[in-house]
Amino acid sequence: MSFIQIDPRPTAEKAQTSAPQPRRLPPWFKVKLQTGPDYHDIRKTMDRLNLHTICEEARCPNMWECWNARTATFLILGDICTRRCHYCSVATGRPHEVDREEPLRVAEAVHALSLRHAVITSVNRDELDDGGASIFAETIRHIRRLIPSCTIEVLIPDFEGNEAALALVAAEKPDILNHNIETVRRLFPSIRPQGKYQRSIELLGRAKQMGMTTKSGLIVGMGESTDEARGVMRDLRAVECDIMTIGQYLQPTKEHLPVARFYHPDEFASLKEEGLALGFRHVESGPLVRSSYHAEQQVAGR
Repeated sequence: MSFIQIDPRPTAEKAQTSAPQPRRLPPWFKVKLQTGPDYHDIRKTMDRLNLHTICEEARCPNMWECWNARTATFLILGDICTRRCHYCSVATGRPHEVDREEPLRVAEAVHALSLRHAVITSVNRDELDDGGASIFAETIRHIRRLIPSCTIEVLIPDFEGNEAALALVAAEKPDILNHNIETVRRLFPSIRPQGKYQRSIELLGRAKQMGMTTKSGLIVGMGESTDEARGVMRDLRAVECDIMTIGQYLQPTKEHLPVARFYHPDEFASLKEEGLALGFRHVESGPLVRSSYHAEQQVAGR
């Protein structure tokens, strides 16, 4: 789940979203900020190979836990996104030229870290004809060549509905193809103005038809009702989505959308039960859950 370098130019919309004061985190949000040998190994490897992680760019609260467990999510195609979603802290603007050596460096990092499961995501690159799909495909190929035993999950953008771009990625047979829906149908136009709810649902449906194990993630606490969240689960199951993650939205900066409400852990447990009853193979649901959280466990039984 992703995120931004804020454009300082004032707008009426920003004035509305930044006016409320940040809400105090409830007591169940406790993150142990602890580094260790594995954390430092990942840090040094990323720095040495000039790579980005979504863990850092998105200010993920689980970074310390995951890095200490030798898991990280690679962010390819640079660190500047062509879209501006109001929940997300990844930098937005005009991206740099595509780094054609990046796929190989990602594979070298996966090899150096002896990863059993690699998660690859990207910023949106809407200015590219294929949205960056060819770079995803090349990254998968390099990882397969260097570490054949490593399972691979890709978390892709919507490629603006470009079916050929999706087919490029699917042809490399990643173990899991993830595309996050992020929010409910009603809020999509205001929270993800450059995306389309139905386009994301249809992408997951096409990926399933291409033989993929599919996955999607929902962020709650941005103004949706619980019934609307359940509606997203039903829509995902209608296109046979296999795996779902549900996590709490946390406002990354005062410039971003404020938290509408915090879900109690019991509500996350209830949503998990409902998701499993709908037929999801796996549902990861909790306040600190992000789309790559416990990703290695989700690939089992694919």
